[in-house]
Amino acid sequence: MKDAKWTWRSVSLISVAATLLLIVGFVYAVGDIINPQGEALTGSLPQETAAPVPAAAGEVKILALGDSLAKGTGDNSGSGFVRRTLDGLTKDGGQAQLLGNMGINGLTTAGLQTKLKEEGVQYALRQASVVLVSIGGNDLFRGSDILGNGIGGEAGPAGADQTPAADAEGSTNAVEPGGVLDGKPSALVTSTPKPNEDELTPEALLAALPDAAKRLGEILETIAGINPEAQVYYVGLYNPFGDIEDLLVPGNQAVTAWNSAAMDIINTHSNMTLVPTFDLFNRHLDKYLSSDHFHPNGDGYQRISERIVQAIR
Repeated sequence: MKDAKWTWRSVSLISVAATLLLIVGFVYAVGDIINPQGEALTGSLPQETAAPVPAAAGEVKILALGDSLAKGTGDNSGSGFVRRTLDGLTKDGGQAQLLGNMGINGLTTAGLQTKLKEEGVQYALRQASVVLVSIGGNDLFRGSDILGNGIGGEAGPAGADQTPAADAEGSTNAVEPGGVLDGKPSALVTSTPKPNEDELTPEALLAALPDAAKRLGEILETIAGINPEAQVYYVGLYNPFGDIEDLLVPGNQAVTAWNSAAMDIINTHSNMTLVPTFDLFNRHLDKYLSSDHFHPNGDGYQRISERIVQAIR
């Protein structure tokens, strides 16, 4: 009797366990049908560009855009304000890296607008947390013959790109010292500016400002549209001809008007800053200009970088 009793108890326990197992399996199957699990076939998924890798906490990712000042022309070390800014940010253990320096000798606002349409430039912009922009000097002075008069009497620094960049319309009138004019190096064009010539008047220097300032606004809007999170630092202009009597007043007026227009644009963006340079070079051109009498030398770039580092921090 005892054996029969334990047999029936065992059968009952097995039946209960089997029933519970069936219930659990049923619930799992229903759940799998309602919320299917599994790995989707990669071949059926759309291929997308990988999202930018977020910067580590406190890390600054720098991209430089613009003309020969962004490139660092005139600095014998080749560092310019971009590399010097990087050095300043990492000096005390800070984290910063340079994504790229896209500065081009002779670039105008029209030329930079064209560059911003390139996929590679846009990709780099999306990775950056800090964008350094230097543009406008070639626009402001291209309307006069100042840059072609060989002021300073020397060609551009060794290793610099001596070919003027064409703007969107294909013009190559925007030359910097050391470039070419009418097929000749600017240092060989020996005509001397005269105070009564039209190109030395404030009106002539300011002629390019309205259109160029409009393009600057469009450039900054484009950068903000590509990467709304990036902090943009625009390097203001200085008057490299302030030690030449005939160019002091018109040059100062033109540069001041340009910087004022740039400030009006930048003030409409909370993530943009104008880095002033006019006061750094005013009455100190002998200390901070390179031998081409247009671009900063190493000390000049160092002062600009100090301003940028201060603004970033």
